[in-house]
Amino acid sequence: MQIEAKDASMGLIDSLCGEYQKQNHIDPACYEKYDVKRGLRNADGTGVMAGVTQIGNVQGYYIQDGERQPAPGRLIYRGIDVADLIGGFTGEGRFGFEETAYLLLMGALPSREQLDAFCQLLSGCHTLPHMFTEDMILKAPSPDVMNKLARSVLALYSYDSTPDDMALSNQLRQAVELIARVPVIVAHAFAVKRHYYDEESLYLHRPQPGLSVAENFLYSVRHDNQYTPEEAHLLDLCLVLHAEHGGGNNSAFTCRVLSSSGTDIYSSIAAAVGSLKGPRHGGANKKVMEMFACIESEVSDWKNEDQLRACLARLLRRETGDRSGLIYGIGHAIYTLSDPRAVILKRFAKKLAAGKGMLEEFELFEAVERLAPEVLHDVKGEDKVVCANVDFYSGLVYKMMGIPQELYTPLFAVARMVGWCAHRIEEVYQPGNRIIRPAYKAVAPMKAFVPLDQR
Repeated sequence: MQIEAKDASMGLIDSLCGEYQKQNHIDPACYEKYDVKRGLRNADGTGVMAGVTQIGNVQGYYIQDGERQPAPGRLIYRGIDVADLIGGFTGEGRFGFEETAYLLLMGALPSREQLDAFCQLLSGCHTLPHMFTEDMILKAPSPDVMNKLARSVLALYSYDSTPDDMALSNQLRQAVELIARVPVIVAHAFAVKRHYYDEESLYLHRPQPGLSVAENFLYSVRHDNQYTPEEAHLLDLCLVLHAEHGGGNNSAFTCRVLSSSGTDIYSSIAAAVGSLKGPRHGGANKKVMEMFACIESEVSDWKNEDQLRACLARLLRRETGDRSGLIYGIGHAIYTLSDPRAVILKRFAKKLAAGKGMLEEFELFEAVERLAPEVLHDVKGEDKVVCANVDFYSGLVYKMMGIPQELYTPLFAVARMVGWCAHRIEEVYQPGNRIIRPAYKAVAPMKAFVPLDQR
């Protein structure tokens, strides 16, 4: 009976789909006619200016004579080039994510005393509220860690004695707690997912005092708690590279839109998590690895560039892969000649591949990175300058570290929590704060109401 009821229900849904498609067509010409900025992008590819920020800056081109000119990419945190930031702490053999979090939240690099105090503050906030894991994670397992993360972030509202207090001290307290707790939520949600959906044993580990965020994450998601210093430092590097990307990226903008309404921080951050999950945003790193699984199975000789070109062309023509017509990990809204995050990750990925005996797979990635722009031109006629973005190599790095695909995008969220919280606070406390409300052109013709028995 349940199967018959479900079949009947789906039949009604199919009927509704047909009716919707009949009544809801929008002529694509409308977008040009009314000068609609689709994707909030101008006709020349630049972004529509929606605000100002001191937090992050992304540079990938310059304007000359009114036209975009490609340039090497730069990512800047609070005025400091991320390459210089990474060179600074890696040169001293230190972890850098906590220092980066302080920089993005506060606006300046911390002194040694300030950094030590901030690390202690984060460590003291790792523990989840009493019974949170049991009530919010264990009782409602999810096959996708990102959905569980969004739900858990929203649920933290109920465990906060002053969730709607907009005082700066309260907002900073909430931000620090979110940055500290989200890695634990992700680790527990992943453990529960593995237990209920993959039929594995359930291991829940508590964060250890004195460890960095990267160390604690590896400690928490592995059954035996084991990790190498090299793995921890590489994961720390990945977290730094993913921590922030300007106010215009989809998830940060989502966070700022909700924050502009005056809602609580948990609502704003949960929405940002939902945005990041999408395959056109943070979910792309998982899609890259799924795409390469397809390439590896269809191309018999990974060094044969003709075979690789043919496979990439099939991807673009929607003949294989997920039929999206995309080469995941190639192209970016701002970066043209290079994505600095991908450049840095590629350098470390090559070293890791050599040590893991995976140079052949790394060279396949290099070949696809090199061939993709010309295949895009041949198949789609695109002359746009494109490069590999951060998602192209991050999944490969995680794979070589033994991190499961289900954690690729959640790890992105662990890092980006810092940027989201920084943008949340800046949006709330900027002068002349106003609710963000763009316009949509209504194109439906006026109609007369028809009585029910005359339809």
